[in-house]
Order: sequence, then C-alpha cells, then structure tokens
Amino acid sequence: MERSRFGRSLLAIKQNEAAASAAGINPLRWKMLAMMLSAAIGAAAGGLYAIVLLVVTPQTMFGALVSAQALIMALFGGVGVFWGPVIGAAVLVPLAETLHAELGSVIPGIQGVVYGIAIIVIILLAPEGIYWRIREWLARPATLIKRPVSWAPAAANAASVVPIAESRTQTAPADGPLLHLQAVRRTFGGLRAVDDVTLDIKPGTIHGIIGPNGAGKTTLFNVINGFLAADSGNITFAGTKLTGLKPHDVCRHGIGRTFQVVRAFPRMTVLENVVIGAFVGSTSNAEAARLAMTALDRVGLADEQADAIAGGLTTKQLRLMELARALAPGPRLLLLDETLAGLGHDALEDVLRIIRQINRDGVTIAIIEHTMHAMVKLVDRFSVLDHGKLIADGAPADVVKDRNVIEAYLGRKWMERAHDSVA
Repeated sequence: MERSRFGRSLLAIKQNEAAASAAGINPLRWKMLAMMLSAAIGAAAGGLYAIVLLVVTPQTMFGALVSAQALIMALFGGVGVFWGPVIGAAVLVPLAETLHAELGSVIPGIQGVVYGIAIIVIILLAPEGIYWRIREWLARPATLIKRPVSWAPAAANAASVVPIAESRTQTAPADGPLLHLQAVRRTFGGLRAVDDVTLDIKPGTIHGIIGPNGAGKTTLFNVINGFLAADSGNITFAGTKLTGLKPHDVCRHGIGRTFQVVRAFPRMTVLENVVIGAFVGSTSNAEAARLAMTALDRVGLADEQADAIAGGLTTKQLRLMELARALAPGPRLLLLDETLAGLGHDALEDVLRIIRQINRDGVTIAIIEHTMHAMVKLVDRFSVLDHGKLIADGAPADVVKDRNVIEAYLGRKWMERAHDSVA
C-alpha cells in the first residue's frame, strides 16, 4: 500500500495538501477511503483482541492506554511509512512491559508513563518520528538514495507518453482565447481582492500578470485554480466552465500550477514529487514514472537530482521541480506564480530559457512576476492589476509606458514630479 498510488497520494496530502490538490489529487476522496480502510482494520483488530482476551471489559478494551498505544507507537516510529509502527512497537512495547514487570508494584501505571515520555521526546526531537529523522541524517543534501524498483521508469516510449491535453475533445476556437475571465470578483469582507476582472489569455502565448504588492494577482490565480470560489463572474477554459470546480478538477481539465512559495513534498525524492503530478495523466505507475522522467528532463533535473530528497534542494532546483510537477500530466495552460522569485542572475536566465522552451513546445503560460526586466523580454502580453482592478492590458512596450501603470508602481507624487520636470 505504501508504494501504491493510494499510499503516495496520502503521503503527498499529509506533507502539503494544497500542492497535492493542485496536482490533481482529490484530498476528500483519499481521506475518506483511508478512514474507511482504517476503520475496517481497527474493527478486525478489535475482534481478534476480544477473542484473545475472552472476557471483554471497558477498561481492557477502551481504556486510555489501549486507545493511545497504537497511535503512540506509530508517531514514535514514524507516520506514513511501513517501518514506523514496527520501530515504535519494537522499542516501546518491550520497554513498557519490562518496566511494568520490574516496577509495576512500586509505580502503578508505569506503562502510561513510558508512553507519555515517548510522546514528549518525539515531539521535541523528531516530530515526524524516528524513521524520518534517521532517513534525513543518512540522506544529506549531497547524498542520493537508491530509486525504488517499483518506481524505476521504463525506457521512454513516445506512444505511451501522451500529454493529457491531447486526449481531450474540447478545444478552444482557433481565433478565440484559451482562458476567458468575464467580470470575475472575489471579496474578503469589504475588501475586493479581485474586482470585476475581464481578460483573455490566447493559446500559445506567454501572458504576464503584473501589479504592485497586494494588487490581487495571486488571488486571481487562486480563483482560476479553484482554491478560492469567485463571488461572481465566469471563467471558461477551452470551452469548459471552470467556475465552482475544485483544484483537482481544474488540473484534470489541463491547467497546471506553481506557487509563490514553493510547495514541495519534502520527504519524497524529486522523482516521487513529480510522479504525484503525473498521476492525473496516467493509468499506471509505470506510465506515471515515464511522464515524470520526461518532465524532469524538460527542466534539466532528470540526471542526478531525480533521486535527491526534495528537502535538501536549492531554491532553483525546488522551482524547477515544482515546474516539472506541473508539466508532468501535459497541461495546456501553466499558471506560474513568481517562479523567478529568489533566483540569482544566472539561475534566473536558466529558468527563463526553460520557460521559453516550454512555451515553444505548445504550452500556454500565464505568469505572475515582479522582475520587470525579465518579464518585458519574456511575455507577449501584459495584464496589470491594482487593488483588484484591471487597469491596463496590452503589449509590453505599451503597458510599461501607461500612465496608470507607472502611477500604480511608483505613486502619484512621483508621476507629478516627473510631469513637472518634463514641463
């Protein structure tokens, strides 16, 4: 189960639910399935326990120690992995039973003391459990771990690596927009974070969304992506209405997403991170691995970095890994939220080159970014937001000269001084 799509999805949800949802995983479905399966296992264990004890009493079956014992062992050893409960049971059960046999008459309830101390120690020293702490110690940033056999990608097969978008029957009109927003509004109390925004993103273009801090850019992406529901307006993608859909449904329609602050699954390898994104565009684990390796190859991480633990990556590698995860299912539209943030000059140029190549491969891109000198060279069209309103839309050369845009970035006083100096 741990190596299955189900187990990997649960681990992804635990480590970063928003990233898992944006990658096409339905958190509610998998959580409900996990709860049902856990209840079934618990019921079976309870039945066997009653048969072993022969006499069932509330204290033996439902006491605090019995109820907490299994949970504490899993937390102590490590959650989300087979070896976690095994390690917890191997350490805690012999210790508690030995102390109970030796000191039970002197200190009644010493078993509970052992489990209580175990919880305190694990919270302070290894919140995710002993297994993960040991794994982190062994897998230092420069160390690679062996790729699990069940996830080893097969040889690339062009016939099997089919982008998810190619299998869709719905397509945007030849001369129409791929993504159309009509009077979209999102408010938080009295604040209009997105205020009646109407814009089009044409297929095959790189469309820049810019504006000062707090302008509503990320909120707009969250509304498109389904993390936030629009209060009014319509969103249409390739002829399909997106309004009201959840993030995993939006992903299945062919929209990939990266985040302003990188959302990785830090305890997984780079390959496993991208495989999570490939699940939505594949029917088997082998196909998901092939899609993931193809995506990693497109961003330059398919060699040594594929087996590195994500928690030890550099900022550039994290950005590229998240981009690969969004690319894995073959989306038609990528929403890139400040993908260039935190990058040095050389790293920035490398990522820009990769973004241009992805666009040349036929993927439409909408990108939020504050690095204006890079954006002017990168995008085909700008849309400018200020206090949630769309104040300008057009070619980069025109938008950067727009008086409203300059005022939004630099302020009215600067505009007045500039006008006086010219006069």
